[in-house]
Amino acid sequence: MASSKPSRPDIVTYGDHEKITPDTTKLRKTLRAAQPGEQDPVARAEQALAAISGDFSEWMHEECTRLDAARCKVRDQGLSKQNRQELFLAAHDVKGDSETLGYPEVGAAAESLCRLLEHAPDLNKIPLTILDQHVDAVRAIVREHERADIAAIAAALTRKLRVVTDEFLMSENQHRPDVLKAIQVPALVPGESF
Repeated sequence: MASSKPSRPDIVTYGDHEKITPDTTKLRKTLRAAQPGEQDPVARAEQALAAISGDFSEWMHEECTRLDAARCKVRDQGLSKQNRQELFLAAHDVKGDSETLGYPEVGAAAESLCRLLEHAPDLNKIPLTILDQHVDAVRAIVREHERADIAAIAAALTRKLRVVTDEFLMSENQHRPDVLKAIQVPALVPGESF
C-alpha cells in the first residue's frame, strides 16, 4: 500500500541560503503528453482568456471603485486596523490584477500604497494626502489607459509616489532598523529604478 504522506523535499544548506528541491514524483505521474490532434492546453487557456478579455476593463474599473470606496471609508472613519486592511486588500488586488487585466502601468502605484500601509508603524500618522495621491494616481492611470504615453506618465507618477512614500516611511521607522532595511529594497518592477 502506497503511503499517503507527501515525501520530504531535498534540502541542501549553504552558508547563506538553502536550496529546496521538492519531490515531483506525484506531479510527474499526473502529467501526460498531448495526444495527436489534441489542442494544446496553453492555446486553450489563451482562447479562454481572449473570450473574457472584453470584461477586463470593466473588472479593473470595479477594482478602482473598490479602492476608492475603501479610501472614502478611511477619510470618514479614520485609519483603523479594519479600514487599513480593507484599503490594503483593495490596493493589493489592483496590483495583482494589473498585469492579467492588461493594465501593467498601474501595478507600481498600487504596490507603493501597499508598502505605505504595510510599513507605517502608526496608522494615525499616515497623512491622508499621501493616501489620496496613491488612490488618485491608480484611478488616473486606469482612466487614461488608452493614451499612447500612459507608460511614461505612470512611471513619472509612480516615481514621485515612491519618493514621498519612502521619505515618510524612513522618517517614521527611524527606530526600527529591520523595517528600514526592508523599506530600502528597490522596487520589483523590471527596468524601473525608483
